[in-house]
Amino acid sequence: MQFGRTYEEFEVGAVYKHWPGKTVTEYDDHLFCLLTMNHHPLHMDANYAGNTTDFGKNVVVGNYIYSLLLGMSVPDVSGKAIANLEIESLKHVAPTFHGDTIYGETTVLDKWPSKSKGDRGIVHVETKGYKQDGTLVCVFRRKVMVPTETYIKERGGEQPGRPELKQQEK
Repeated sequence: MQFGRTYEEFEVGAVYKHWPGKTVTEYDDHLFCLLTMNHHPLHMDANYAGNTTDFGKNVVVGNYIYSLLLGMSVPDVSGKAIANLEIESLKHVAPTFHGDTIYGETTVLDKWPSKSKGDRGIVHVETKGYKQDGTLVCVFRRKVMVPTETYIKERGGEQPGRPELKQQEK
């Protein structure tokens, strides 16, 4: 299973379609609200959302959708990352509701070698999230510092911290 890419593996213009999607439940939304102390009634109070908003129902917290898309992109983009350097922009384009399924894809916009260390590079990507009907809901751009193949080799390969299974004595 691929888990991220080295600098050399990124190609400008490549599009990675993240799979599988995730159906957002009311529980997901409420748990995220509680964990982040976002108690806005638009997200937590069905009566309020149903009777006083243009949506007529609860709206999923936008930052949950962003976080979900960021997580979906890890196997394709940042699984080997040294650091996420910058979230350049974040746009919530359309609302997401309980029961919607979110899908994501990331496009490589640019890449360049690090100016300070030759064993890593910077990759500039844009991730888009959309619902099951194709409606765009979230777009963000970020810059990620990723290792070169040399960096990986010098630090013990693909899984340097993974222990080996000990043989049991009989």
